[in-house]
Formats: sequence, structure tokens, C-alpha cells
Amino acid sequence: MLLDTPVCDFGWKAPSFSLKDPDDGKEFSFDDVMGEKGLLVAFICNHCPYVQRIIDPLVSDLKTLQGEGVGVVAIMSNNYETHPDDSPENMKLFAQQHGFTFPYLVDETQEVGRAYDAVCTPDFFGLNKDGELQYRGNNEGLLEAMRLIAETGQGPKDQKPSMGCSIKWK
Repeated sequence: MLLDTPVCDFGWKAPSFSLKDPDDGKEFSFDDVMGEKGLLVAFICNHCPYVQRIIDPLVSDLKTLQGEGVGVVAIMSNNYETHPDDSPENMKLFAQQHGFTFPYLVDETQEVGRAYDAVCTPDFFGLNKDGELQYRGNNEGLLEAMRLIAETGQGPKDQKPSMGCSIKWK
């Protein structure tokens, strides 16, 4: 089912989290992934055709942002018992195949997805260095939006919602 994300709630304070990397079990907290100029939180999964269509150019853009002082983290909140393509083992493979340079974390309890009110995959949350939401949109304007946030602390006023597959809740 195709879903759109809600409009950006500018200034919303992102909740902290602590999630594990399925690759080595290392735990990452919100503070661990925050960059000096902000943080992009990307809710993605392996099986979604919307994610699959954009993943390679997205990874390239995210590497660019990391080089410019923006932290990046990808989170998988789907119920992988009903969607085994999104299992932790398959997350590891997906990250390797696409050359992730950022943590790809599993949200076992789905608490982080719910706390962020994530709706679909992909769903992007662009935060300034103070952890305040400044971007909630699709990947097309993502690089420019995150650069603006890194430079000014403020996101663009015009944002196009993300579209994708619904998160598979338990």
C-alpha cells in the first residue's frame, strides 16, 4: 500500500534511541550517530520497491553528507517475522551489497519507528545539530535540504512528502 508522509513539524525534538547493528550486535545511540552539523534518520527496509529504486543514488548522497559533517543512520522497523526479506541477516547483506557507510540498525520492538511516527519506507527525518526536525520529505530534495540544515540549522519551507510502502507493524 502506497503511503505519503505528513508535512514537516518544524522544531519537533527527535527522541533518543539505542539500537543494534545486526552485523556485529554493536549498539548505537542517537548521540553516537549525530553529526556536528545534524543528523539524517532514514527509515528503510530491504524488500520495498521504492527503497530498491533509489538505494544506490541515495547511498551516494548520504556518503556526501557524511563527508560534510552530517550524521546518517538507517533504521529498519518492519516486522521481519512476517517479512523475512527484512531479517537482520538480510539487512547485513543489503548494507554490504549497496556499500553503506553508515549504521543500518534493527528496531526489534518497533518503538523507535513509533516514536518518530514513521509511516513508510523510505521515510526521511532531517534534524539540525540540536536534534530538531527540519526536513520530512522525499529523497529528491534530500541532499540540498540537509546541506541547508547543516549550514543554517533550518530546513526548506517547501518539502515534498516521501512515498513508499507502509511500515509492517506487529
